[in-house]
Amino acid sequence: MKIYVKVKPNSKLEKIEQIDKDHFAISVKELPIEGRANRAVIRVLADYFKISPYQIDIIFGRTSRQKIIEINDGKNSI
Repeated sequence: MKIYVKVKPNSKLEKIEQIDKDHFAISVKELPIEGRANRAVIRVLADYFKISPYQIDIIFGRTSRQKIIEINDGKNSI
């Protein structure tokens, strides 16, 4: 499954907000330095979907706040 994410780095709280089926807004505490915010986004999504972080891949937008992320369950997409 591909989802579209808008990331808000350097937030006071970490939270995830589902806007619709495929769009999410994610706030993370980490700064966007050396991939810290990206790792935090993957961790937050893994907790939200109750899967391993290794099943999540940023396929577009590694250096942008707008990201396309692919989530797999190992066999089929979620």
